[in-house]
Amino acid sequence: MTDTAAKAELLRSLHIPGIPLIVTNVWDAVTAKIVADAPGVRALATASHAVSFAHGVADGEGLTLAQALTTARLVAAAVEIPVSVDFEKGYAPDATGVQRNVEALIEAGAAGLNLEDSIGQPKAPLFDLDTAVSRVAAARAAGEATGVPITINARVDTLAGGGEWDDAITRANAYLAAGADCIFMLGLGDEAKVARAVAEVAGKVSVFSGPGSVPLKKLAELGVSRVSFGPGALGLTLAHLRAAATQLTALGDYPAELGFSY
Repeated sequence: MTDTAAKAELLRSLHIPGIPLIVTNVWDAVTAKIVADAPGVRALATASHAVSFAHGVADGEGLTLAQALTTARLVAAAVEIPVSVDFEKGYAPDATGVQRNVEALIEAGAAGLNLEDSIGQPKAPLFDLDTAVSRVAAARAAGEATGVPITINARVDTLAGGGEWDDAITRANAYLAAGADCIFMLGLGDEAKVARAVAEVAGKVSVFSGPGSVPLKKLAELGVSRVSFGPGALGLTLAHLRAAATQLTALGDYPAELGFSY
């Protein structure tokens, strides 16, 4: 576990307000290798949506725990840099199960994880606050039990589920107090909301971004610590693949990338 512990410490150190960790999300060994080899990339993160679709199942814990752990192990083994795993809701209904499963995730090589606070596939309803806090604390306990200080990116689904701002902030700060390292707050769709979250969350803030979102340079200026793109990287890849298939089927030119090999 020594190597994983070092990677977890490194991953935590890369969350710097104003110099955000950019994670282009991956879903298997080859996407992990490709992204890890890109200049400037310092850590990886999986996206549950992309991993689920690659397995032919729906996002929202359509994956089995075994599938999630196998993917985590494949991605972590494929690269030398830290890997954070989108671990959805921990694949368990209670805190005891979350701790057990996060310990297994650490054994698979994960240096960090995302942990959601919504109960089902939609972004609402949420676990009650005490339950949600206990689940974050369980993930931290798993790190303590294994000697790996896994980096916890605790997701707050309040705003995405139509909830109130004050509840989102209360949850965010409670998760930090329970051992989270960073708060992944959904629903920060404009500069004012991002700035307010950075000001009111008593710790580091992670955001989901993409076309139509706040530009990356502005997110850095606002003090964000981490930016991810979820299934957007999968969409980018599939769009290029479909365009190439269309071009080849029409007897068009060979796309230059068809000659790429890794």
